[in-house]
Amino acid sequence: MSEEKGLPRLTQLAQTIGFEVTEFSEGKCVVECEITEGHLNMGGVAHGGIHATLLDSAMGGTLVSTLAKEEWCATAQIDISYLNSVGAGARLIATGEVVRRGRNLAHMEGRLVTADGMLVATAKGTWAVWVDRPSSQTG
Repeated sequence: MSEEKGLPRLTQLAQTIGFEVTEFSEGKCVVECEITEGHLNMGGVAHGGIHATLLDSAMGGTLVSTLAKEEWCATAQIDISYLNSVGAGARLIATGEVVRRGRNLAHMEGRLVTADGMLVATAKGTWAVWVDRPSSQTG
């Protein structure tokens, strides 16, 4: 991801899967992926793990965009409703929204749609928030 565009660096997993962060600003993170044959399950549609990872990335990214520099967060729980399937060639677009943010918890919602607007999946989740990076994440 281009640092000059103000977009965050992608993890190795996100790069391997083929994710692209297309928008990142305070309170907003959009993560997209073009579905290829390599993303399909045995039934010939995009694997649910792709949906889950896109939603987790967009929701987490949205929360990260609101954190102070020293704060840290991690997904504690996520619940996904799979509504429609897609095949190779579909472009999936994931977005997140902060529903409520407290000192140590954030409640998030996410939507996954195709480029033409079909709703593919929705998610709700809880993120743990720390005032600084936990010792388990240093080093």
